This record gives sequence, C-alpha cells and structure tokens, in this order.
Amino acid sequence: MVLPSLQADPRILCLYINAQSPKGGLFAGDRAQLHPESRLPWRISPEPFWLSPEQHQLLQRLGPVLVRFYKAANLLYHQSVKGLQPAWVRRYLDQGKPERVLELGRMNRFRSHLPLVLRPDLLLTSEGFRLTELDSVPGGMGFAGLLARLYTELGYQVIGGPEGLIEGFYAALRATLQKERPVIGLVVSDESNDYRAEMEWLATQLQARDCPLYCLHPKELRFDDEGLLIETAKGRLRVDGVYRFLELFDLPNIPKIDPILYFAKKNALRLTPPPNPYPQEKMWLAFIHHPLLQRFWEKELGGGDLALLQQLTPPTWVLDPTPAPPHTLIPGLEVEGRPLNDWQALKRASKKERELVLKPSGFSELAWGSRGVAIGHDLPEEEWAGRVQEALDRYAQTPAILQRFNKAARQGAKYYDFSSDTLRPMHGRALVRPYYYLEGESPVLAGVKVILCPQDKKIIHGMTDAIVAPGAEGIPLPPDP
Repeated sequence: MVLPSLQADPRILCLYINAQSPKGGLFAGDRAQLHPESRLPWRISPEPFWLSPEQHQLLQRLGPVLVRFYKAANLLYHQSVKGLQPAWVRRYLDQGKPERVLELGRMNRFRSHLPLVLRPDLLLTSEGFRLTELDSVPGGMGFAGLLARLYTELGYQVIGGPEGLIEGFYAALRATLQKERPVIGLVVSDESNDYRAEMEWLATQLQARDCPLYCLHPKELRFDDEGLLIETAKGRLRVDGVYRFLELFDLPNIPKIDPILYFAKKNALRLTPPPNPYPQEKMWLAFIHHPLLQRFWEKELGGGDLALLQQLTPPTWVLDPTPAPPHTLIPGLEVEGRPLNDWQALKRASKKERELVLKPSGFSELAWGSRGVAIGHDLPEEEWAGRVQEALDRYAQTPAILQRFNKAARQGAKYYDFSSDTLRPMHGRALVRPYYYLEGESPVLAGVKVILCPQDKKIIHGMTDAIVAPGAEGIPLPPDP
C-alpha cells in the first residue's frame, strides 16, 4: 500500500494504519465484535490524540517526580522494616505475600533497584490529570511503539518520536547494565501470555537493529554453573539481563524461576524490574495522602513534588477490617452525613456517597487489566455491599483500596467504521498512559498511549469499542455537540 500524505482522505490514513499492522494484531483483545478486516482490537483514528502544550509539559515534569517517589517509597518500606518508620507501612505492604517473596524484596541485592519502565494511569478530567494507578511492570510498549511509528510515517510528530518506545527500551537496559550490547532475555510467563505477541514484535524490531534481545518463555532458558544461556540462530549466548514480564504472585507456576533468581542474587545477571513486590501495590496512592507520613514525604520529595502528587492523586484509603477505637475516624469519608469509623457502614452509603472505586491493591491476578474493579455508584446498593464485604474478607490475602471516583472529561474524536467505509464521530473519555524509561538516573518520556473509551463506560481501559492512539502535542478540539 502506498504511503498516503496527511492531505489524503482520513479513511485512507486509517486503512494504511490497519494494513501496516501485523495480522492478528499485537494484542489479543476481545475480537468478537470486530469487523473481520480489522487487524487491531480497537477503533482506528486517522490522527493521534492531541495533548495541549501544558499537558505535555506536565508529563515531562512528572517523570522525575515519579523516580524520586519510587526512591522515597523504597526508603519508607525498608525503614519501616527496621522500625524507623511506622510498622503499619510494612504490615500493609507485606500483607498476603509468602515469605519467599518478602525475603526477595528485602535483599540488599535488590533493595535500591528501581523499575526500568514506569507507567502511570492518568484520567483526563475537566480539572486536569488524575493519577489512578502506578504500574512498574506494564505491558503495551510493543503495540504503542508500533502505533507511534505508523502515525509518524503518516507525517504526525508524536510524543517520543517513532522509535522512542522501541530503541529507548534497549537503551534503558544498556544504561542499567552499563554494557554496550548486553544480551537480554525478555521473559514472558503463561500468566502474561496476552502480551507475548507484542513482546515478540518488540524483540524482533531490536534484533533488526543488532540489539541482542530475545523474547522467551521461561522454559526456553538454559543454564550452567556461571549463569543463564539463550539458544539463538547465532548460537548459544550468555544472558546479561532478564526483563521479567512475569508476576511475583505467580512464582510457583513459572518454570526455571529458581535459576533466574539464583543467578540474579549472585549478580551473574541483572533482573529487572527487581523482584520487589511492594512497588506494585496501589495502596501507595493512599500513603501519599496519609497524615502520619506527610513529614517523611516532605523531607524526601520536597514541597513541590509532593504537592504535585497530592494534586494528581484522588483521595485513597486501604480497606482494613481491623476494628478501630470509637474515637478514631477514617479521614475524608462520610456515610449518611456522619464521619466513618467502621467499614461496615460503607455498605449503607447512598448512591452519591458511593462515588468511589474499589479495587485490589496488588499481588493478585485480579489486580491488573481492570479485573476486580467495582464502581460504587454504578452498582445497586445490595451488590455494592457484597463487594465491600468481599474486599474485607480478602484482606488477609489481597488488601483492597478505595478511591474517590473522578469522572473523565468528554472528548471528541473520529474513527474508521469498516462496515460502512466511513469515518464516524465518537464522544469518549480518555485514559493517558505515558511510558517513562529509566536510563541510569534519568527518566525519558519514550511515548504516550491514549485510550479513548465511549462515554457510557465507567471503567476506562482497552476494549474493542475504544480508540487507541499515540499522544501528540497540539491544540485539542472541543467535542462536537
């Protein structure tokens, strides 16, 4: 297909994006409602999602703030373990995790390591961005990288450029390992299998640039007395680093996990993200606001960074079923016009009072991909009460958080309808996902993926009737009436 210009019919632009995408796409998705000619499990827009210069500037500022936050979070956890900070911080973050995983997270070998990829989830509201999650083992780098390249080929200048998410990934690994051409095993477990196609594509793109990165199932790894090995078309290669696209809660089901961890502990290879379970907990968003931690955050982050994080983060609480003394109140929550002292009272909240989001904090198969999420005002009172009780009952294994619901602002866009061969208007709500790669101490904004969901969807995530596009700086147009 001939490369069209930006002056071409927008239909042609969408068809080009579709034709240049791999058959079957890079993410399985739910294809039941897709037109058979669509290669992507979402709606295709003829243009990127436009972010204002001010929004782009905020995303640039947020990267260094998140790095400082992760460093401070590491310090807070380990000081809590030592008794230098409140013990409840450690107890919350350790809750439900097996001893083996806790020991990994506390090892000197890993304790100061930071995740290589940071990806916050930012709702775009009428009052600006709102931070709803922090993901340090995210997917999406592959298909977001593909979209960035395709929209750049059409003539758009997307944030991060055409290769930021692809070449930047290996550049970050190279900086971490301090080696010119480290051999990397990008290890994808069965539990993360939905992301295997995009990770294989990412690996193929890097190999074409003479970067020895290989996407593998854990069982494909080999090892000897000195470390891990990979069988390739060029022969057997010694592994310098493993990028783990596998979850720590799934360790018992992962082949070869013992040699991976053994050689990482022996410093025979670099394991990233580090095997620390606590950075993945969503309850950190509650800690940002917790009154007893303000002095710590102010010292470690400074007033400006802390103010930004608190401005972005909605009020968040950990659902702890431990009975509270009568004089203790849960700050910021009321039911029937009275302060909350007991989570059981949350079951009686009115529809207005339950404009809240309930979700697992982490270390569970329910804690990613919008699984286990409940929107309070979207549920009948009886069902809401059941979800609250379920979260309290699961506390010993998987603590949950409660977060104030923020309504994303209405945005306008267009997408290509395969059935009618026309562009259709769409009103939706946007989830902005910037990807930061950590090169040494410096976070690089490698790209931005935006998911625009239909406005009737309360939970915003990847779906077949959403538009997915790269972010670009421009002047966003108001939605059509």
